[in-house]
Amino acid sequence: MVGFLRGRARRRVFSVVLALLATQIGSLVAPAYACGCGALIPDTARRVGVSREVSVVRWDGTQEQIVMRLTVAGDSDRAAWVMPVPRRATVRLGDPALFDELDAATAPVHRTRHHFWPQDGDWPLVSGDGGPDTGAPPPGAGVGAEPPVSVVGRQKLGPFDVARLTATDPDALGDWLNTNGFALPPRLSTALEPYVQDRWEYVAVRLAPETSGTALSGALDPLHLTFSADEPVYPMRLSRLARTPQSLGLYVLAPHRMEPASEIGGERPRVTFAGRVSAKSGPLAELARGTPFLTAVGQEFPAPALIDGDHMLRRTASDTTFQQVIYEDRLRTVAGVPAWLLTVVGGLALLVTAAVPLAVRRSRRPVIPPKPLQPPSPVN
Repeated sequence: MVGFLRGRARRRVFSVVLALLATQIGSLVAPAYACGCGALIPDTARRVGVSREVSVVRWDGTQEQIVMRLTVAGDSDRAAWVMPVPRRATVRLGDPALFDELDAATAPVHRTRHHFWPQDGDWPLVSGDGGPDTGAPPPGAGVGAEPPVSVVGRQKLGPFDVARLTATDPDALGDWLNTNGFALPPRLSTALEPYVQDRWEYVAVRLAPETSGTALSGALDPLHLTFSADEPVYPMRLSRLARTPQSLGLYVLAPHRMEPASEIGGERPRVTFAGRVSAKSGPLAELARGTPFLTAVGQEFPAPALIDGDHMLRRTASDTTFQQVIYEDRLRTVAGVPAWLLTVVGGLALLVTAAVPLAVRRSRRPVIPPKPLQPPSPVN
């Protein structure tokens, strides 16, 4: 009887382990179709995810440009990417060198800061990890007699097949994707409804590597979108479909310093750089012409489901400049020897030097014998 009960308990434990394992495997192969700047949809049941996303928004008061570069990984050799835009957009390939120049322009300043007394990591306090914690730095369709979906333009750009669409209902976009071999997730169809109501349009991009059967991987060629805009906006609502925390890294080029108008369901946006572009040539200088102030913004979204809108960007009260400073703390040394150790040893040496002569003088001081005691006078 005891053996039977033990065997039954083992089977229960084994069943629980199998269930947990199946759940974990299911979460790994689930398709990922949300990223900060739109929706990425893998082919059929395969998986593709965005490991990094960097975008630049340029706004001159009447026209907005968005340049984005996605770094993807997965087992799918094809994917579709959909981005809503407030007005009809033109699309072209961007220059990858733009992002290298942005990284250089907004890089933190490294400075050395010396300290006198030993800190964690300095001898003899060697219990820490030995390195500083640097933390972290990442956008309508008409109604009436129009067809439910209309392709207003289509072009081939490198590995991208780009279609510019209008739609009168979210399902129309799903019809277009289905005819091209992609299934629109139901949650994505629901998330697109606000854009349909606001009469936004869509840029739909089919991604395919140059070699057939090769999985999408690495940094894709940047895409450059241009459309008219009364105010700068970066589309973010589709990111609420993500099942894992999201990070936003956004560069904004404008005549003045800019900031997100609200948190839209994430943590407070943080400025990692603010200043005027100093580049005189190259893709950054060309894009910044007429919009010389560059603001770099980072934001975390621990619970993407709380995202409730797009990022509306606004001018700040002043064009205050800002650049991150990363300090490297170093122990002050003299000829490779810690200054504090020299000070302590030197202090002890001074004490010893001062004490030795004093002791010698005391040892050489003549000994004066005590005076003999006089006998008491006789009493008469």
